[in-house]
Amino acid sequence: MSGEDWIGWAATAVLMATLIRQIHTQWRAETTESVSIWLFLGQMAASVLFIVYSALLDNLVFVVTNALILCTAVVGQILTVVKKRRR
Repeated sequence: MSGEDWIGWAATAVLMATLIRQIHTQWRAETTESVSIWLFLGQMAASVLFIVYSALLDNLVFVVTNALILCTAVVGQILTVVKKRRR
């Protein structure tokens, strides 16, 4: 693995830490009034496109990173929908 790859993996770790923290905050919040469902739908669409693009470039760091971002968007979407239905 090259030095550039280590930088990419470090960036992935930082990004995932912030996204996971945001999901945790959203999960604990009593309301999702300020959370737009469109945010997660757009994030999911962009992630799928970036996964395809990254795969075409044969860049594993970006394939994994975007797959993880896609997972956080799915979780965020589910949390938003569930909480809005409970209100």
